[in-house]
Amino acid sequence: MEEHKHVEVKREEKTDTGLVGATFIKYAAYIIIFFGILWFLISYVFPMFS
Repeated sequence: MEEHKHVEVKREEKTDTGLVGATFIKYAAYIIIFFGILWFLISYVFPMFS
């Protein structure tokens, strides 16, 4: 006779907080750089054409 054992495997999903933080910092830096360039254009480049 064969015995069938039922084994449940519980998988836990983990989020790596270090990876999430690094991704947030990366995109925050992109946004800051974008607005910095935009501010530079508005403050210094566009008034030259007026």
